[in-house]
Amino acid sequence: MGGREELEKFWSELSDSYLKNSLQKLIEEEGLAGCYTYWSHSLNEEAADFTMILDEGQGEFSIEMHKCPSKGMLLQMKHMNPHHAYCDHCPALYKPIVEKQGLTYEHEIDCDNASCSIRIKQPKK
Repeated sequence: MGGREELEKFWSELSDSYLKNSLQKLIEEEGLAGCYTYWSHSLNEEAADFTMILDEGQGEFSIEMHKCPSKGMLLQMKHMNPHHAYCDHCPALYKPIVEKQGLTYEHEIDCDNASCSIRIKQPKK
């Protein structure tokens, strides 16, 4: 069917419709702290193994995902191999929302080990 292009279009539509009323709204209301509010709820709800740091003095928010629950579950399955780019959905969903709010979004993904890191920063004044 549509391949990667259609998948990215789907992710964009999800980002626009789902995150507009949650992450985007929280960043508008709370600034960088809105990232902490959003992910502390969602990652705890998913029972993820992670560390988050909000350093408002430095204008930085970070997540170290030690073990992503969804990718970790897929890696444990013996009857299938997850797609090599499974983890690409996270930056595709979150980066546009974060950057629309004037913040920078950086990530490193180790999809083979179900881990990643995200850094969101306010611009230097």
